[in-house]
Amino acid sequence: MKKVFLSLIAVAALSFGANEAKAQTPFKSALGVVFDGGDGSNVGIQYKTALQGPQALQLQASFRSNWVNVGADWQYEKPINGAEGLHWYAGVGAQVGFWSWEGNSETFIGLRPQIGLEYKIPTIPIGLHLDYKPYLGLNHDTGFDGSQFTFGIKYVLK
Repeated sequence: MKKVFLSLIAVAALSFGANEAKAQTPFKSALGVVFDGGDGSNVGIQYKTALQGPQALQLQASFRSNWVNVGADWQYEKPINGAEGLHWYAGVGAQVGFWSWEGNSETFIGLRPQIGLEYKIPTIPIGLHLDYKPYLGLNHDTGFDGSQFTFGIKYVLK
């Protein structure tokens, strides 16, 4: 009887663990559009893919007049209990920006810590995210800009 009881506990634990691992990220990969910056003036494309467990990688390129920005973000994601499809995440990313105006140009390098929410709509392959993503400049613009937010709409590929 003890072996049967322990076997049932082991099966239950494995089932729970498998469901938890499956629920760590809302989707395997997605491609979308992102509005970046304090005023949303940077518009770009974004690709996100799940890594192992609760981790994800997000790649982004955004554009505006005289400005191009590319970046990669590592994110740690967790579902919010009782809210199907809703996850919170936190992470950090490296950004490189290229600015050109009237014959002058500069390259900006920075870090962007982030915290946000992502919602995968359960009935259709669409995901939405909103995050607070301040900027810490490391070269020409050393300093901290805490006014940065991003909003994105993604088509879920897998």
